Amino acid sequence: MTKAISIALIVGGIVLLYFGGQAFNSVSSEVSRVFTGSPTNKAIMLIVAGVIATVAGLTGVAVSGRKR
Repeated sequence: MTKAISIALIVGGIVLLYFGGQAFNSVSSEVSRVFTGSPTNKAIMLIVAGVIATVAGLTGVAVSGRKR
């Protein structure tokens, strides 16, 4: 994985985490938590995708730094 792709994954992951946090605190998520006890699927998927992308990017940066 190249360093540019890794950095793009980190930035994309952070953006997904931001939007996931916004969706988690939205009115529809609050209503969903009242009736089901859990936030909306959209909020969960954005947060999970953000974590995965960020970890993949950090791993790529760490691995590309060791090869030199």
